[in-house]
Amino acid sequence: MSTTDRAHPGTRPGNGTTEPKEADAMAQPTEPVTTETATETAVVHRSRPSAHSLLGFAERYALLGLVIAIFVVFAVMPSTSSTFTSMNNIATVLRGQTAVGMIAIAAVFPLVTGNIDFSLGATSSASMVLSAGMMANHNIPWVPCAIASLVFGAIVGTFNGVMVTRFKLDAFVTTLGVATLLGGLITWYTGGQTIYNNISTTLTDFSYAKILGIPEVTVMVIVIAAIAWYLLSHTPFGRSLYAIGSNPTSARLVGLPVQRNVMLTFVISGTVAGAAGLLRLAVVGSGQSDNGTSLLFPALAAVFLGATAFRPGFFNILGTMVGVLLVAFSVSGLTQAGVNSAVQDVFNGAALLVAVGFSTYLGVKRRSRG
Repeated sequence: MSTTDRAHPGTRPGNGTTEPKEADAMAQPTEPVTTETATETAVVHRSRPSAHSLLGFAERYALLGLVIAIFVVFAVMPSTSSTFTSMNNIATVLRGQTAVGMIAIAAVFPLVTGNIDFSLGATSSASMVLSAGMMANHNIPWVPCAIASLVFGAIVGTFNGVMVTRFKLDAFVTTLGVATLLGGLITWYTGGQTIYNNISTTLTDFSYAKILGIPEVTVMVIVIAAIAWYLLSHTPFGRSLYAIGSNPTSARLVGLPVQRNVMLTFVISGTVAGAAGLLRLAVVGSGQSDNGTSLLFPALAAVFLGATAFRPGFFNILGTMVGVLLVAFSVSGLTQAGVNSAVQDVFNGAALLVAVGFSTYLGVKRRSRG
């Protein structure tokens, strides 16, 4: 991984914790600053757990090991062993996590810059209702509806980005307000009813199709996750986002386009959330009247859990996907074991609290090593 990928989960732009000597080094580079050198010098690499040390290995792969352990426990537990490991159950769990996985991917982009987007769940739900309404009320084919979902998500993301970067509004308050607004519009448009007429069978059939036993919608999430991983980990743009999240002032001093890049993260996240709405419509087969909260919090739990894995203390796509699997299979196993249906909300809330606390601890520990 690049040594520039340095960001503390949950920090806000302007509240960077880079120490003065590091800021001075970045403000006064010893060689000409170009786009590449700016990105490479934006954040000074600090010590990280050795890949060969037991502690470093445990930090990186503990979450993955936990997923495997949970899978094994439910696979041998008498009350769940006959159903939990079946391909049908695994496919059902993966298919059901399509929208959550997409929203989790979307959430990573603003978070690496120190911002959070609380409107992603509502954007996804509004996108789903928009496509369902176009099909049900106007008999519009699924392709234009898909384009409309993506464009809608991009518009919402652009609005959020403008409010945060141009008008300097707090991202938390702005996106929470947008989420509330979209939730109201969804209820107004649907009248609180589910839209289920004339939903494209091509779209719904796609959600049931499989490749090597894996739902095609899950394959699509994997492809999008791979693109996001490459963008964040192996491009100057991605490295600049981590630099901005670490210390936007220092990033600005070395010539990184902070305002533009933060704006782009909101546009990307909104577009991915719009796509999540379309995939959710394919999976559910109807446009449901809800504000997306049931999708947002599991996604955020997965993202913060992911910040404790592979690259502890950093928001990352691989860890996020493992976090999605942890939440999904844990809830599925507990439900099959006969635990009350409220376990999903309890588990998601507990996982989010633990993940935020642990990822924050890892960020503090990494700063102290500098």
